[in-house]
Amino acid sequence: MTRSLSLLRCGATALWLAALTLPLSAGAQNSSKAVVTTAQVRAELMAHAPDGADSGKTVWLGLQLTHQPDWHTYWKNPGDSGLPITVRWTLPTGITAGDIAWPVPKKIPIGNLANYGFDGTVLLPVPLSISAAFRPEANNNEIDVKLKANWLVCRKECIPEEGEFVLKIPVKGSMAANGAAFNKAFAAQPQPVPGGTAGTSDSSVQIEGRTIKLTVQGLPAALRGKTMEFFPETPEVIETAAQWTQKWDGAVWSAQVPLSAERSNSPGVMPVVLAADGQGYRLELKVLGDWHKVSTKAAEAPEPVPLAAAPASLSLLAALLGALLGGMILNLMPCVFPVLAIKVISFTRHASDRRGHRISGLAYSAGVVISFLALGTLMLGLRSAGEQLGWGFQLQSPAVVAALAVLFTMMGLNLAGLFEFGQFLPSRLSTLQAKNPALNAFLSGVLAVAVASPCTAPFMGASLGLALSLPALQALLVFASIGLGMALPYLAASLIPAVARWLPRPGVWMDTFRRAMAFPMFATVVWLVWVLGQQTGIDGAGALLALLVAMSGVLWAIGLTGRSRWLLTGITLVVLGLMLVALGRNVTRPMDVSSAATSSERWQAWAPGRVEQVLATGVPVFVDFTAAWCVTCQYNKKTTLANADVLSDLTAKKVMLLRADWTRRDPAITSALAQLGRNGVPVYVLYQAGRTPVVLSEILTVQELRTALSTL
Repeated sequence: MTRSLSLLRCGATALWLAALTLPLSAGAQNSSKAVVTTAQVRAELMAHAPDGADSGKTVWLGLQLTHQPDWHTYWKNPGDSGLPITVRWTLPTGITAGDIAWPVPKKIPIGNLANYGFDGTVLLPVPLSISAAFRPEANNNEIDVKLKANWLVCRKECIPEEGEFVLKIPVKGSMAANGAAFNKAFAAQPQPVPGGTAGTSDSSVQIEGRTIKLTVQGLPAALRGKTMEFFPETPEVIETAAQWTQKWDGAVWSAQVPLSAERSNSPGVMPVVLAADGQGYRLELKVLGDWHKVSTKAAEAPEPVPLAAAPASLSLLAALLGALLGGMILNLMPCVFPVLAIKVISFTRHASDRRGHRISGLAYSAGVVISFLALGTLMLGLRSAGEQLGWGFQLQSPAVVAALAVLFTMMGLNLAGLFEFGQFLPSRLSTLQAKNPALNAFLSGVLAVAVASPCTAPFMGASLGLALSLPALQALLVFASIGLGMALPYLAASLIPAVARWLPRPGVWMDTFRRAMAFPMFATVVWLVWVLGQQTGIDGAGALLALLVAMSGVLWAIGLTGRSRWLLTGITLVVLGLMLVALGRNVTRPMDVSSAATSSERWQAWAPGRVEQVLATGVPVFVDFTAAWCVTCQYNKKTTLANADVLSDLTAKKVMLLRADWTRRDPAITSALAQLGRNGVPVYVLYQAGRTPVVLSEILTVQELRTALSTL
């Protein structure tokens, strides 16, 4: 058993290294080039410096997005849903970036809602100002530009994407190759209207009841009599999709636009863009009137829908207790059984050695608690650095899933007797690890946490949600409580003599039991390969299976004796190397969206703003926040959510079913979970217009769901 567990030493170390690289691998579309390509968008960082980039000059950069047909991204005011494109620059000292020079957007109708955004190809120019503080010679006479951009691209479904770009701009000489693209972008920008910013009664916004009246003079004479498009830069002020009236009175254009029933902004100056015939005009209009006297809720409007359930008001003590109980329940997760079975073998081996039994239990408990603290510290640190991560983030990386599959395959083959790990180590190291069984027990705790942590157990969800709002030390106490809860049954078994007397005595049966434990290991590998298939597609799962077979061949050859051992080992290593070169890239390659869609005849894919759209029609919504690597999610999906009575109730109540798949990193889903006071999956939420959302239990029962549906 010592030799079986010694594999954990290297495996656990490799696992933590893979987890630490997650921020680099989680966004598979990221790149360190000037071009980033996804299945929906080709994004390119471009420069325009026809006069060079000397001190005192302005250089233009631009992020050009080329959308696939039917896909779109969003303007600075996205409208009723969506998220605006955001950029974050890293520039040398003495160089500053201005704001995006937004082109005129398009109005994108979505049912009875509307968004503002872009399709086709759009270039977003940004000016760089170069001051005398910039030292070209210290930067190799180049301007090193780094950009991290985020955008939400939507069709029927929405996908948050990001890209990291690097571009070098020579200080001397010119960069005019992109001149045509930038000139086209400059022409697409709204132009100022003479006299349009004076804030007089001739050009202003007047509050009139539940509408606003825009009055503008100074527009070009060629526009008189034409229908204008209206785009407010301030979000959440007007009914974006509502019908509104406009007219010309000589040279003065006016319009009446309904205010939003859920208005959240009250600007004193309202920047707007008016457009006609492909040309836009920008004005900053002074608002005349008092927003506080406006009744923003129309008489026929339904009650505002609170989309964020208020997190339960937990005290720190209650959160710690919930974390402790949730940690204990984690031991019931099927994916943890193989590791815990090894732990049972270890306990049995120490049945007649009370001191060894206690040391093993304490070491295992230390491994579990320290691992939870390490995961909590890593997650809190990455979130404070701006990464949108939640509980279970490590299994959102295909690299970590593949590493776990390799580790469990090796453990299974070791337990089955195909090879002994001591064959890989010098005799001195083998002797050393045999004398330190506590280290093996510690690493078994690390591995147990690695496979148990992705799911949230009952009582854990609210505690984890609260942990993210607490100071760092208090948050880490919550994570430590989860670890203590998970380790508690085994800690009690190692410290209480009465429990030890119930353990069977060592004997020949242990070798049989050890070999039998190989099969739960292989079952875990099956699950991990399935998870990878959900992330990267059938090619990724097939490539991982092929690599695991090749790796098994290498381990088999190493376990041979005689002269053929080294020949066969060399052959299998060559085969493994060739397969790594040929297939390795498929293991972490992102799956095309067309094959990754979660929609079905009954379930539709969740997207930001989708719940609001459905609720506005009066239809209730049930959202399943799930992930392929969450065993509890899959259990609930195959039982409660597939129950005939539940499906009948959902149909009778005409409930829209949405599934938010968090298998791969998705900042929009992370944000939605945070609004619900949760930080992991599964989460089940029932929405109804005018009512607070109902968040159901993690282990969902038929009775609980049917009771909630009966209130609709």
